[in-house]
Amino acid sequence: MTQPEEKKVKNGSRAKKVRNMILKILGAIVIAIVLFLGIVYITNVISSNSEAKKIEPYGQHVSVDGKNMNVFIQGEGKETIVLLPGYGTAAPVLDFKLLIDQLSPYYKVVAVEPFGYGLSDGTEKERTTENIVSEVHEALQQLNINQYMLLGHSIAGIYGIDYVNKYPNEVTAFVGIDSSVPTQPGMDVKFPLKTFAFLKKSGLQRLAVKFGSDPYTGLPFDDHTVEQMKMLSNKNSNSSTMLNEMDHISSNFKGAQGLTFPKELPLLLFVQANNEGVKGWIPLHEGQIKDSVHGKVITMDGEHYLHHTLFKEIAEDVRAFMNEAK
Repeated sequence: MTQPEEKKVKNGSRAKKVRNMILKILGAIVIAIVLFLGIVYITNVISSNSEAKKIEPYGQHVSVDGKNMNVFIQGEGKETIVLLPGYGTAAPVLDFKLLIDQLSPYYKVVAVEPFGYGLSDGTEKERTTENIVSEVHEALQQLNINQYMLLGHSIAGIYGIDYVNKYPNEVTAFVGIDSSVPTQPGMDVKFPLKTFAFLKKSGLQRLAVKFGSDPYTGLPFDDHTVEQMKMLSNKNSNSSTMLNEMDHISSNFKGAQGLTFPKELPLLLFVQANNEGVKGWIPLHEGQIKDSVHGKVITMDGEHYLHHTLFKEIAEDVRAFMNEAK
């Protein structure tokens, strides 16, 4: 064998060794990823089963469309306030609890957990505004609640504007807590539903939450309530019911664009003063009350969940507004 041939063989052998080493490294990485995902998945299954036993019941179940919808009632006032949550609020009753405690000495407060939220069942029924509104109304009918103020957070502004037009003889006022407006920009976005579903089922969602920042830090919830909310969040966030509602966000907003609040309906809107994410946030709400006989916008310094920190102020302003509206 000539010297050039020997060199060629050596180079080929060296290249083969390098290639084999790279393949072994890649194989080890793949095995490590598979093991990691397996551990995350199994941990999620075990944790979910364990948490299911620790979640404490509250409220009462009402039969709607053959499923259980959870409703919490506190207070014995002559007037009733019905609370509706924003999208993705995993435990509405607990999330609203600080506000409920402020309102319940003066009102009968009814917090409804739509399907997929809190302790309510999930559902395969499409999460259109029409279905959600109809289901909430049916729950109230089952409880013989026929006259009430409607107080909604965030996306409940979309469901609420439909609701008050469908049941004008039942709703005595609408109160929005940083409530969504049908014409707000950016609601035609397409969400990566399959990615969210994978994160949920794989357990990666739980892992991300565990090592992420705590959304309840600095808020006046007690430790036990926070623990319960976190477990319900692990259970409900990105469930099939929630993802179906997410898939309908764009069409639900679009469907509400032709609606306005009835002119004679008292309308109180609490609005985040410094929302930099939505252009014209305050003017959008001012536009909603401009034709109202009794309408008011109150801007507040706080985060989107204004009722987490400004529950006392909200309760006081609701009482004052309703006394003026009588």
